[in-house]
Amino acid sequence: MQQDSQTDMNATPSGSRTRISFFGLRNAGKSTLVNAVTGQQVAIVSDVAGTTTDPVSKAMEILPLGPCLVTDTAGLDDEGELGAMRVEKSLAVLAATDIAVWVDEHPAGEAAGEPSAHEARFRAECAKRGIPVLTYRRGDSVEALKAKLAAMAPNEPPPLVADLVSPGDFVVCVCPIDGSAPKGRLILPQQQVIRELLDCGCTAVVCQPSELAATLRALQKPRFVVTDSQAFEAVDAIVPNDIPLTSFSILFARQKGDLAKYCEGAKAMKSLKDGDTVLISEGCTHHRQCNDIGTVKLPRWLEKFTGKKLRYEFSSGNDFPLMSARREGPLPDLVIHCGGCMLTRRAVLARISAAEAAGVPIVNYGVAIALMHGIVAHPGTCMVERG
Repeated sequence: MQQDSQTDMNATPSGSRTRISFFGLRNAGKSTLVNAVTGQQVAIVSDVAGTTTDPVSKAMEILPLGPCLVTDTAGLDDEGELGAMRVEKSLAVLAATDIAVWVDEHPAGEAAGEPSAHEARFRAECAKRGIPVLTYRRGDSVEALKAKLAAMAPNEPPPLVADLVSPGDFVVCVCPIDGSAPKGRLILPQQQVIRELLDCGCTAVVCQPSELAATLRALQKPRFVVTDSQAFEAVDAIVPNDIPLTSFSILFARQKGDLAKYCEGAKAMKSLKDGDTVLISEGCTHHRQCNDIGTVKLPRWLEKFTGKKLRYEFSSGNDFPLMSARREGPLPDLVIHCGGCMLTRRAVLARISAAEAAGVPIVNYGVAIALMHGIVAHPGTCMVERG
């Protein structure tokens, strides 16, 4: 039976979508163009300048580009203190943008003249980030624009496990089901690793830590074991040293970010001092459980590992304090970032770059949790060094 493309598109995680963002001055026609491209009333259209005040996004599919996230933004010439905040929010969208569209306020065929200071700043930001820019002028063909967008597919991110396995391999995936697990389903990193293993012709065997020993006894020797980072200590004690071990978060560190830089950043955990500040950042927003990994478990493990009393900042979703021009106060001494399953690779790399530019070491959950339990991640193999 043919799969419903709309169902497939809606099931695509936001971190796997191509991000297309529309920019321009107020009343340039950005919202009208976004509605035309999506074929839906995504954005409110009005002759009143400044109608769009916050970025508005819509998931859709542009063939042959595939699943996309289309974002409308506020005019970059907005004025006043509130307008400056809107402009900052619009430019912040660039951190996760794969393709940018500049909506020129001049009709097609009319001489545009020199670009405004706002357009020049926008193009400079795109050039700095390596973001391709298409220009649309009122009266241009929307279908021609969509065709250009479809031809600009970004590079595929590195694989999660495809280069670590061969067809016929057995891989054990340890997925703890506790109070912080979502009801009735596996978390996204677990789903995506299992799916890629199946795509590679491997057998993915899934169990909880309490069933791991019996699972290993019942199986032929697996190629490796991949575990939820929170169970590293228990899993490491069960898995024989001749079976490679890694975590979902370490695999995502390579696919979405820079595993080598995370491993380097992990070393800073050993030199934290009393009163130092640690920023714990997640790329998604979710209801926090009483024993939440970001706000409860990581601080507890970190203080046990360092023996220090530390201060903490927390951020989630699109908010990453080191990328905010309005940040006040001292910088954190360390950033611990989630695996980034809900972010694009470009967005995660932008966060790593922002931390690097600020001189703040950054590590992701999996690498940090491994080290805090005496296990060192190896960037070359994606496995951890043990015993």
